[in-house]
Amino acid sequence: MNIFEEYLEYVKREVGVTISTSPLIVRKYIEHLLKSEGKYIRAAAVLAAAQNKDGSIHHDAVIFAASIELLHLATLVHDDVMDDADTRRGVTTLHKKYGRKTAVICGDYLMAASMSLANKTEKKETYLGYSLPTYMEAIALGELNQHINNGNYKLKVKDYLSIIDGKTAKLFEAAMYSGVATSDDVREQQETYQTIGHAIGMIFQLLDDVMDFDDNESVAKKPVQSDFEQGVITLPLIHAFSTYPEALQKAEQHELTRKDVNQYVRNSKGVEITIAKAETYYATAKTAIENLDIIDTKREELMRILNLAMRK
Repeated sequence: MNIFEEYLEYVKREVGVTISTSPLIVRKYIEHLLKSEGKYIRAAAVLAAAQNKDGSIHHDAVIFAASIELLHLATLVHDDVMDDADTRRGVTTLHKKYGRKTAVICGDYLMAASMSLANKTEKKETYLGYSLPTYMEAIALGELNQHINNGNYKLKVKDYLSIIDGKTAKLFEAAMYSGVATSDDVREQQETYQTIGHAIGMIFQLLDDVMDFDDNESVAKKPVQSDFEQGVITLPLIHAFSTYPEALQKAEQHELTRKDVNQYVRNSKGVEITIAKAETYYATAKTAIENLDIIDTKREELMRILNLAMRK
C-alpha cells in the first residue's frame, strides 16, 4: 500500500465516523449511503495535491478530503431526488427508500457536516484563500442553472459548459485547491492546481454525459438512456440538434422518441465530438501537471487521477 492508498483509508474512516456519530435522527438514514461507496476520486485529488516535497501528507488534507466527499455525497442525494433516480451505484437511492423530503433534509445535513468538518483543520489560519462555502455556492448555482435549462433544446455549447463547470468541475477544483493549500508547494503554483482540478471535473462530466448514450446500466451503476427523458440537454444532443434542425423541431413538438435521439446523436457523431472535447481538457491538465515543479510520486498520482477521469 503506497502513501496515497494509506491516506485514502484514513479519509474513508473519517467519512464513516462522521456519518456513524451523527445524531440518531439522521444517522439511520444516511448510514444507508455507506452501502454504495464510490471511488473517492475527489478525495484522491485532495491527497495528490497535498503531498509535500519529502513525500509526506499533512493530516489537514485528510480532513479536507473527507469534507469534500461529504459534500459530494450531499450533491448526489439532491441529484437523485431531482432526477427521481431509483438506484445509485447499484443501491436503492435514499429518496426511494425513505421518501423525497427525508432525502432532501439528509442532503442538507451532509452539506452542513461537510462545512463543520472542514472547520476542524489544525492550521485553518493558513487556508484563508480556500473557501468551501464559495465552492458550495458555485455548485448550487450550477445545479440550479441546469434545472432552469431543463427542456431547453436550444441550449448553446457555452451555456452547457458553464453548467457543468458549476455542477461538477468546481468540486474537483475545490479538491485540488484544498489539497495544495496544506502542502509546502509554492503559492505561485496554486492556480495551476485549480486549472488541473477544473479540467478533470470537465472531463468527468463530459464522459458521464457520453455514458448516457454509450453504456448499459450494469456498467454505469446508475440509470442510463435517461438524460433526454429528464429534460437534461447534454453536449452529444446539442451537436445532434445543431446538425439536424428537424430533430430540434421534433423535440420542441414533443415528437422525438428515444430511438430518434440515439439515431440523431449517432449520425451527428455527438459522442465522438464530446469525447474530443474531453481530450482538449485532458491535454490542458497533462501539460499543467508536466510543468509543475514537484516530486515524481506526486506527478504520477496527479496523472493517475487525470487518466482515471479520462477512463484511460
